[in-house]
Amino acid sequence: MKTRGARDAAPASFRWRSLLLQGLLGVSALALAWRAVNLQLVDHGFLAREGDARFSRVLDIAAHRGTITDRYGEPLAVSTPVDSVWVNPRELALATDQIPRLAGALKLDRQELARRVTSNLEREFLYLARHLQPAEAAQIKALGIPGVDTSREYRRYYPAGEVTGHLLGFTNVDDAGQEGLELAFDHWLAGEDGAKRVIQDRYGRIVQNVESIRPARPGRDLVLSIDLRIQYLAYRELKAAIRDQRARAGSAVVLDVATGEVLAMVNQPAYNPNDRDQIQGGVYRNRAATDIFEPGSSIKPFFVAAGLASGKYDNRSVIDTSPGFFKVGVKIFEDEHNYGAIDIATVLAKSSNVGMAHIALTLPPEELWSTLNHLGFGQVSTSGYPGESAGLLPAYAQWRPIGIVTMSHGYGLSVTPLQLAHAYATIGAFGIARPVSFLRVEGAVPGEHALAAQVCRELVSMLESVVAAEGTGKLAAIPGYRVSGKTGTAWKATAGGYSTDRYMAVFGGVAPASEPRLAAVVVIDEPGAGQHMGGQVAAPVFSRVIGGALRLLAVAPDQPVKAPEELPASPAVGDTRTAALP
Repeated sequence: MKTRGARDAAPASFRWRSLLLQGLLGVSALALAWRAVNLQLVDHGFLAREGDARFSRVLDIAAHRGTITDRYGEPLAVSTPVDSVWVNPRELALATDQIPRLAGALKLDRQELARRVTSNLEREFLYLARHLQPAEAAQIKALGIPGVDTSREYRRYYPAGEVTGHLLGFTNVDDAGQEGLELAFDHWLAGEDGAKRVIQDRYGRIVQNVESIRPARPGRDLVLSIDLRIQYLAYRELKAAIRDQRARAGSAVVLDVATGEVLAMVNQPAYNPNDRDQIQGGVYRNRAATDIFEPGSSIKPFFVAAGLASGKYDNRSVIDTSPGFFKVGVKIFEDEHNYGAIDIATVLAKSSNVGMAHIALTLPPEELWSTLNHLGFGQVSTSGYPGESAGLLPAYAQWRPIGIVTMSHGYGLSVTPLQLAHAYATIGAFGIARPVSFLRVEGAVPGEHALAAQVCRELVSMLESVVAAEGTGKLAAIPGYRVSGKTGTAWKATAGGYSTDRYMAVFGGVAPASEPRLAAVVVIDEPGAGQHMGGQVAAPVFSRVIGGALRLLAVAPDQPVKAPEELPASPAVGDTRTAALP
């Protein structure tokens, strides 16, 4: 009986365990079913976000920066497509054996690359190389290294190189304007980056473009007033003069008298914005707009203009400069010779300090200041160029007789080459001060009446004598064209006074004198080849630049060309045999 009872107990125990197992399986099945429902319905959003975070990315679409051209459409600054290599440090850290391959392809030190990756594991994006050629970047991407990818960017390229370097400035590695016109018009040139959503595989490769979130908006093109032909001409002639005169630096500015447009603006020494190694502080500043200097005798025409405007003087007025010097307080101002009684045209032609002292001291300081102020001195022009200086024009309430005479000789006030060129352009426009513009303008440009037209016509006529055979600026003459201008030579200021062996040589003027079309200023800083006068080193540059520009613009000559034997001999740039001129 025991044996049978034992046999009956075994099936009961088995059934109980079977029921328990079935119950557990049923509960597990219900749990799995509930989990499936929960994942599909309740937590679907969370899971979708987690999945997207691993395989879906929002990528920026780089916007194309606007092109800068000269007035005729010649490209001056363009953005070319380049690719940058970046990495997700978290993914690359899981494949550290690939770091040597990647370092070799990028020509980087493998230990430095490993350090950069491992020290940025909290990031998902790290640039390894910027602005590679697309073919080179494609080869790196083709290695298939986890976490390594490329992105399209743009790099600025300047076809004219250092010819337009100071004028245009440059952009940074992200293609944003940093200096010059690139900075001044960055809001115009810069586009707006777009964005798109993509699906990437585990290696970071794009397998599907999901949607466009925001289209890229390219920047707008910019048309400058610059004439690249004249820009090249001014650059070439200025560079040759700086080299031959062994000068420290130099600037040249050419303006269109009728519109106020800047047709050329160059400086020396120059730099190439395509070579970022040359972009260093102090090298890339545009001296023509930012650097101030005492203009010397090149300021004298504007004091004469004040005299003519006052009604006290006209083209028939005679100034007695005897005995060749003039004493103001304890200071004696001298001429190179005793010119005696001379008219105002001769005062300008001989650059008579005594004659200018007589004129300046007979005019009220307020009238002198007003004339200079209306011509743009002591204030920033309307050009909008970044960093442009206002120069220095002291308030007339502070003027004393010795200061007035000193300023009439070009000391005690400071100007920029652009300011000085604008003042000559205003005289050439017969008293109309037009806004300085780096952008091409269409049609007639209105301006403010700075001086009476008759005053300016008389002054332009007087300034022709400066470029005549007996004038200080005879080397500025242009065959076939009448030229009006003025030389200037100034000692450079030093601590406690003025240097007697360091000079600023200047020439400013307009041409053709009968109906001025162009105004220009040439400044040579510290010529060191034996000549230092404005009429010797700056005037020849003016002649070659403006002479070539007038021919390029097909401006009709207004003076018969003399026979070769009648032309005055013009020494080559750097010839030290010419006698010094005042």
